Amino acid sequence: MQRLRPLDEQECYLRCYGWVGEEDAVTVIRPEPDSPEATAVLTERIRLAFEASLDEREPEAA
Repeated sequence: MQRLRPLDEQECYLRCYGWVGEEDAVTVIRPEPDSPEATAVLTERIRLAFEASLDEREPEAA
């Protein structure tokens, strides 16, 4: 098939990826940095949960 005119870059992009308008913009939302206290509390909760799971296990046969 022969084209009547060459396509420019924008026309090629639209043909491949569809319409791109202002409503299609991406906004990056960065999470707020965690406070050291919140990290310490989470770490302690994980440690306690791990110790509880170890305590619930049956002793291994020697």
